[in-house]
Amino acid sequence: MSCIKYITKNKNSKLPSGKADFLLAASVTKTCEIEGITQAGIPGLIPLTPTLDAEFISTGKVFSLENIAETPKGVPTPALITRAVTQLKSFNTIKILDLGMSVKPKESNLIDFGIKPSQNIANGSKIDAKEIFNKAREYARGYKLEADYIILGESTPAGTTTATATAIALGYECKDAFSSSFKNNPLNIKEEVVKKALLNIDENMSSFDKLSILSDNMLIFTAGFLIEFSQKAKVVLGGGTQLAAALLVADTLAKELNLNINSENITLATTTWVANDENSNIERLLNQLSFKINAVYAEFSFKSANIPILKLYDQGEAKEGVGAGSAIFYAYLNNLSNEDILREVESLMV
Repeated sequence: MSCIKYITKNKNSKLPSGKADFLLAASVTKTCEIEGITQAGIPGLIPLTPTLDAEFISTGKVFSLENIAETPKGVPTPALITRAVTQLKSFNTIKILDLGMSVKPKESNLIDFGIKPSQNIANGSKIDAKEIFNKAREYARGYKLEADYIILGESTPAGTTTATATAIALGYECKDAFSSSFKNNPLNIKEEVVKKALLNIDENMSSFDKLSILSDNMLIFTAGFLIEFSQKAKVVLGGGTQLAAALLVADTLAKELNLNINSENITLATTTWVANDENSNIERLLNQLSFKINAVYAEFSFKSANIPILKLYDQGEAKEGVGAGSAIFYAYLNNLSNEDILREVESLMV
């Protein structure tokens, strides 16, 4: 389809089709509590963002606060896009993977892995990366797919900061590669936090030890899940540079543990706002993988929106999250249009 564009391509693989299960990897890294590091949510209540996102994509309502998460400028969460697509062309199921949430979401199909929120990476994440990785692999092995494929999205505020630290720690080149919820990436704050985080590790540590100190639950879980699940069915990673980092984690750990990744079964689907972001470079991250995947973005715009605040998306505010890019991708594969999604988003805001 002309409105789906490739970022990278695996010539031996086809894009998925049909019905999808939608999984949301929802987690909190207390890195998000650092002032000015993210605008993915309500100031002072950022750790509540994954809870609100989970409730909204599941029901079209929120229960843990009066309103959905939005930026200080009033730009609403990308969960609006995912929910709009759900109402237009429903997913086979929506499951919320609790990978360490501060507040359990209500009225959601919640899968609880007994994982606690990770700490501020500047002082050490204090997580057990190997345990999280193994829980993900076990869940993937036992997952009974009743649809044609899985979409795995994420909601992890400040996750681009932990993703940056993670990628650097594992030896990848990622200067200015990661995006931000801000139009203007707060690089000074992020760089200072990442610098402090990196001081807590050394070259002699294993990858799992490094990840336990400066990564986040979502990245590690996603890496384990896609390694295992890609062996049996197609999986679409619904997100931007954070999920590119999850692929880098998967690549590193698969090599170290002598595990196989079926790259022909992996697609990454993001938004046009990430793909065309001048302040990040998802293609550079993906090109450092030892394998090729189909990475795509779905062209979409709020240009004709009747609600003015939505147009800020096209100006670079709130670029991705909650599987928004993959939801648009899913909609287009199922013959929905930009206009269909836009009008449904607006109806959810009324």
